[in-house]
Amino acid sequence: MDASFGLSQVKKDPRKIARKYQLDLCKKAMEENIIVYLGTGCGKTHIAVLLMHEMGHLIQKPQKNICVFLAPTVALVHQQAKVIEDSTDFKVGTYCGSSKHLKRHQDWEQEIEQYEVLVMTPQILVHNLSHCFIKMEMIALLIFDECHHAQVKSNHAYAEIMKVFYKSNSSKVPRIFGMTASPVVGKGASCEANLAKSINSLEHMLDATVYSVEDKELKSFVTTPVINIYHYGPTASGETNLHLKIEEIKRQCIATLGRRSIEDRQKWMNTKKLLNRMHDNVVFCLQNLGIWGALQASRILLSGDRSERHELVEAEGNSSDDSLCDKYLVQAAELFNSQCMTGDSVSDLSSAEILKEPFFSAKILRLIGILSNFRLQKNMKCIIFVNRIVTARSLSCILQKLKLLRQWRSDFLVGVHAGLKSMSRKTMNTIVNKFRSGELNLLVATKVGEEGLDIQTCCLVVRFDLPETVASFIQSRGRARMPQSEYAFLVDRGNKKELDIIDGFEKDESRMNMEITVRTSNEKYIIPEERIFRIESSGASVSSGYSISLLHQYCSKLPHDEYFDPKPNFYYLEDSEGIVCHITFPSNAPIHQILGAPQLSMEASKRDACLKAIEELYKLGALNDCLLPKQDDAEPEERVSGFSVEDECEDAMPRGELHEMLVPSSFGQSWINKNKVVHLNSYYIEFCPRPADRIYKEFGLFIMARLPMEAEKMEIDLHLAHGRSVMTQFVPSGVVEFDEDEIKMAENFQEMFLKIILDRLEFVSEFVDLGKGGESHRSASTFYLLLPVILQDGNGMKVDWKTVKRCLCSPIFRHPTDTMDNKVFPLDIHLQLANGYRSVRDVKNSLVYAPEKKYFYFVTDIDHQKNGFSPHEDSGSSRYVDNNLIKKSSIPLKFPGQPLLHVKPLFNLHNLLHNRKPGDAEPHELEEYLTYLPPEQCELKIIGFTKDIGSSISLLPSIMHRLGNMLVAIELKHKLSSSFPEAAEISARRVLEALTTEKCQECLSLERLEVLGDAFLKFAVARHFFLMHDSLHEGDLTKKRSNAVKNSNLFKLAISRNLQVYIRDQRFDPSQFYALGRPCPRVCSKETEESIHSCLNSVKEEGGAAETRCNKNHHWLHRKTIADVVEALVGAFLVDSGFKAAIAFLTWIGIQVDFEASQAVNICLASSGYIPLSSDVDIPSLESKLGHNFVHKGLLLQAFVHPSYNKHGGGCYQRLEFLGDAVLDYLITSYLFSAYPELKPGQLTDLRSLSVNNKAFAYVAVERSLDKFLLCDSNCLSEAIKMYVDYVRRPVSDSGFKEGPKCPKALGDLVESCVGAILLDSGFNLDKVWKIMTSFLDPIMKFSSTLQLSPVRDLRELCQSNSLELDFQPVASKLAKTFSVEAKVSGNGICETASAIGQNKKEASRIASQVLFTKLKTQGWKTKSKTLEEVLQSTSTKTPKLIGYDETYIDVTDTSTAMHRMVNADNMSSYVKYKQETAEICSPCVKPFGQRLQSSTKGKLNQIFENSDSGSESSGTGTARSQLYEVCAAYCWKPPLFECCKEDGPDHMKQFTYKVILEIEEVSDMILEFVGEPQSKKKDAAENAAEGAVWYLQQKEYLPSSGK
Repeated sequence: MDASFGLSQVKKDPRKIARKYQLDLCKKAMEENIIVYLGTGCGKTHIAVLLMHEMGHLIQKPQKNICVFLAPTVALVHQQAKVIEDSTDFKVGTYCGSSKHLKRHQDWEQEIEQYEVLVMTPQILVHNLSHCFIKMEMIALLIFDECHHAQVKSNHAYAEIMKVFYKSNSSKVPRIFGMTASPVVGKGASCEANLAKSINSLEHMLDATVYSVEDKELKSFVTTPVINIYHYGPTASGETNLHLKIEEIKRQCIATLGRRSIEDRQKWMNTKKLLNRMHDNVVFCLQNLGIWGALQASRILLSGDRSERHELVEAEGNSSDDSLCDKYLVQAAELFNSQCMTGDSVSDLSSAEILKEPFFSAKILRLIGILSNFRLQKNMKCIIFVNRIVTARSLSCILQKLKLLRQWRSDFLVGVHAGLKSMSRKTMNTIVNKFRSGELNLLVATKVGEEGLDIQTCCLVVRFDLPETVASFIQSRGRARMPQSEYAFLVDRGNKKELDIIDGFEKDESRMNMEITVRTSNEKYIIPEERIFRIESSGASVSSGYSISLLHQYCSKLPHDEYFDPKPNFYYLEDSEGIVCHITFPSNAPIHQILGAPQLSMEASKRDACLKAIEELYKLGALNDCLLPKQDDAEPEERVSGFSVEDECEDAMPRGELHEMLVPSSFGQSWINKNKVVHLNSYYIEFCPRPADRIYKEFGLFIMARLPMEAEKMEIDLHLAHGRSVMTQFVPSGVVEFDEDEIKMAENFQEMFLKIILDRLEFVSEFVDLGKGGESHRSASTFYLLLPVILQDGNGMKVDWKTVKRCLCSPIFRHPTDTMDNKVFPLDIHLQLANGYRSVRDVKNSLVYAPEKKYFYFVTDIDHQKNGFSPHEDSGSSRYVDNNLIKKSSIPLKFPGQPLLHVKPLFNLHNLLHNRKPGDAEPHELEEYLTYLPPEQCELKIIGFTKDIGSSISLLPSIMHRLGNMLVAIELKHKLSSSFPEAAEISARRVLEALTTEKCQECLSLERLEVLGDAFLKFAVARHFFLMHDSLHEGDLTKKRSNAVKNSNLFKLAISRNLQVYIRDQRFDPSQFYALGRPCPRVCSKETEESIHSCLNSVKEEGGAAETRCNKNHHWLHRKTIADVVEALVGAFLVDSGFKAAIAFLTWIGIQVDFEASQAVNICLASSGYIPLSSDVDIPSLESKLGHNFVHKGLLLQAFVHPSYNKHGGGCYQRLEFLGDAVLDYLITSYLFSAYPELKPGQLTDLRSLSVNNKAFAYVAVERSLDKFLLCDSNCLSEAIKMYVDYVRRPVSDSGFKEGPKCPKALGDLVESCVGAILLDSGFNLDKVWKIMTSFLDPIMKFSSTLQLSPVRDLRELCQSNSLELDFQPVASKLAKTFSVEAKVSGNGICETASAIGQNKKEASRIASQVLFTKLKTQGWKTKSKTLEEVLQSTSTKTPKLIGYDETYIDVTDTSTAMHRMVNADNMSSYVKYKQETAEICSPCVKPFGQRLQSSTKGKLNQIFENSDSGSESSGTGTARSQLYEVCAAYCWKPPLFECCKEDGPDHMKQFTYKVILEIEEVSDMILEFVGEPQSKKKDAAENAAEGAVWYLQQKEYLPSSGK
């Protein structure tokens, strides 16, 4: 390689600053996989950088291989990525939990193409390897930072990567490089018995060898701190009394909890657990920090919100009673505060100069002494390590306030937790940077400060709490690397065990170093074989370990809201073969439960069951071939083939594409090369002006093909100025024969009038050449003739050849030499014009040109009463002959005595299809504008070209444009009719309406049809998917429907059917009207296309300049426009034909919406599974409210099951809601479409949006009291519904500007699910649903009238209309995960504000705008444009109707095969049993794990202990003792205490009597003892006592009785 080339390629060389041992280890790493064991600060990362540098030839582009650098934390990912970027020239990408945008294979392919080194968390690599985003053979170098996490016994992602995806015998494996400061981790791993095995196992797991460096090599680079032990204690005696008091406070709070009636027992248990955790942390701070520390801890816990409090005490679960915890903390804080106010202490900590116990613990006093000794040291820096978050915060608070330690500038450093607002990743980085810069010099840190973070080295490291492992001991020591630094331990003077622990860590470290140098054993742990589920087609694979994470990921993707968080729940039962995991899924999952195979441990059984669940979900289609939830990675067949990812987001930015516009075939039939005699079909064009203030010369259309019937009968309304119009229609007049000369004359006449109205400047010259050979025919795309005609008796007509010939005989069409005439004629029969003498007969009713004015005129008459000496019409005193009236010319009138010409200016052509008349304007007569001109200022151009001919010709281009569009619509209709017969019923005008966009500015537009078609399309597709995929949840159904109806898919389907050529998307521009005689001058080809159509992707304003037309009729179309036409055609079929025709069209275009009747029947029959819920619902009352008696009561019950309710074996209302939402959308759209025919499309869309929305439906639910029947298991939802219902039902007088409570989505969902249930139960009888829907409309319309579609938009419009200033300002919100916005309107003497809180800034702005808009409206401020409410009040309405419904409903009343039971509310008891399958798999020793079921404790214990006598006695499970332990755990009681209270009889016949003691904390001082019967075995005696306790608890209903 050329040296200069290498220098330019690699600018950074990490070898220049490398130490010798780093180079040596790098060389070793090039030869084999190694693990580098070096202490913190020894430069392990630089060795990894050196290795990357050496292997650069394998990973630098254009190589396809990559280097993956794994770091266990997000902070380490960013830190190590920066080191690599600073040390090398590699392109580095970072990936951690925030890399959510990388969801598809294409995304990762782009990343791998762009970057050479990928730094990521191991979880991301596991995810990518599992789903085949990255394959192991692509990785050339795989680096593990903190590689000691790859333990055989752990479930860490490091171990997962090596066990599942790394195959050492594979042909291509990555080089492995590990880094660690301690090769063993975990309690007991470093003891003499396990050390060798642990190190060997790590090597085996990573397929690498551990290497280290001797201490003497490191001494010159790394400083070892001095270890000092500081003793404190003994503890002051005052604490004992304080402990009793704080215990009493906790006991009283728990007793209060027991007396309260809490419906949600899950919340009850979570509250008790959180209270215990909180109490434990407060007591811990009291013992370790003293009273001041406990006070700080109480205040910190009290000030945090719910999520922050949970993180501080490391509690699980989020459903708890915060008020009780607040009560405990308030009382605790008061107790500690009262103690601080007594004695010699003072209330203000900052002035506490006398430090003593018990206000400060002996431990913290010792710490203060250490810090005081170091406070004057130069460049002092210190880290204090603690084990609890709350300790870190409390201790930091104390140290900050002590004047004695003012030289120490402190803060705390804890891990980044989801709920801990005080320690975001940004905050943590800020604190570390401040410490590095010296702005802070004291950190109180948890274990997050031990590992990985690039924290500046210190002179002092204090272990306030002892490390838990040798790895923690080594890593925290590594922070003390300054010269003469100290590693200090605080040890209780009377606790020898603590000294032994420290001594043990030192011995373990020494033993570990020795083991690395001289191996004592080859023994290692056996790596358990991992079960894997693999998809052969894609290569995706999921291990049993990763399956747990994937299952949680899948459940999190299920439809959810703030009141329902879908999670799997795990229960465990033991049998003779081992522990079995039972998973219950959220109610909206496709499967409800999974039972795993017996395993040796709970963790193994959980992994087994989760992997089985993944397999089942894949079989059901819930996971795709990459084993991802389908919405994460769309199926290939659901994507639009041939289009990029950006194409799927076409709504974000309009995309213009060039498409050809179809020319009607009727216009394309030429008579060229026909016989000398041509027969053309003739049509008289009848003009009916309103008012009749103009005379129009009769004209006819002559064309080869006969017009279709619908074109013949078409009426065209042409709109003139001042509200005038001309109604035009075609009258068939038979076939007319033309000979060769007549065809020639007709063609020349058409060319002549097209030139004069469109290219009139050609007539300024003295000669115009007509009929330039065959050039016009060759370039023409349309062949028809428009000629003046004479009507004959009957319906006949003939061409007015006299007029045609007279015009064509004009001098301008003859050679100039033929027209020269210098003779002088008498003025009585001739006139002197600017271009010679002309006969009066020729001049009258002709077209002249006035060069002085540069304008053409029709001569209507010659006024012999006026001449050049006559007064000018605009000025009575001046004459035409006067120079001042002809200032533009210095030429005086030579013949002032000639009579003046009475003339009318030649018109400019307009688009007469655009109605320029205001909606309420009446047409009125308009007098023609006529003026006078001296003859000698005019040039004669066309003889016999009268103003009446001109009036007719001004209409012809607009007429022919509309006729062409209609013929195109007819052609599309015929094309559709040939494909499916239902299309024959639709009118061509309706098709034309569906093809014409709003941009055309015509009287018809597709937008109203599009609104209707869009609603029907969603309904038809929703119904199809609902019936076809009965196992898919609402989210998957919505995704499938979205894929089917999204614009990109409709665009693709339309293009495949060539629909785009029929679309009319440009307003008619008369200047670009091309016909026979006026061919298009722009010839389009591949070479000229770009220059002609230069407006690529431009978005033109409505009414702006029209597009440039070419000879191929190309025009720009947006993809959304093409998709809109598909929806409009659906609407057209609905209006003119019905559902069947619309469905036939959808099928033709490629959207499947068909279904089988049996599918609907089966779903109805399956609803019988909800019958056990009948006792909880008043069915007759509910049917009365809905107005429908259900055949299938299960459908009604399902419609009221919220997804949080999971006591019935699975299922909820969400699928019915999906169906109901779709049908309501169509029915309400149909109602509005038919009731308000005069509404503009935009207004119709706005009204639909206001009516078809969750809040409007929620209003119906409240009005019908449907909320009372909802089955849910969320107290928060119940409370939110109650608040909203009370708000809606409040007296009108209570209403104000204040925004009401948020509307729970579940209320609107109820109405949708009920409608979906009725639709199914009626067999899709839309007439039935229509009646019920119309009964809903009164409350919907009433509610919608008070709503604003876009309050922000309305407020802005109001402010602009009244010159007011509007400003939105964010306001700091005290609540977590909320945004507060203040809207302010000022100007014109007012200043109004409104504040609102929302889940995001947009929602908060909307609420604030609505409140402020209502205020201003009440004060009388108005907008210039009418509001929707005002428009509706002034709009006429018609009787609403259900548009298009012509289907036969399905008979779903035959329930003979359904085992369906018709039951009443009075005799439900026999059916109210939990599903048998669940009961069969439940066992008495089921152990709740992680997230518990969202149900009451009794319901949960029912599941846990049901069928307890069926347990296997031989297995030792299902015992009363195990049940007793379970119930104590469930209620958060202390474990039962078993004691042998009596022994009788001789040794060979011993009898044992046991008692069990239970303490029920909720009842003050309640301790129960149960004494059993004497038994020959101790085990049986204990069991007998437990049976008595279980019986008692059953009687007291703490757990279900065996009879249930």
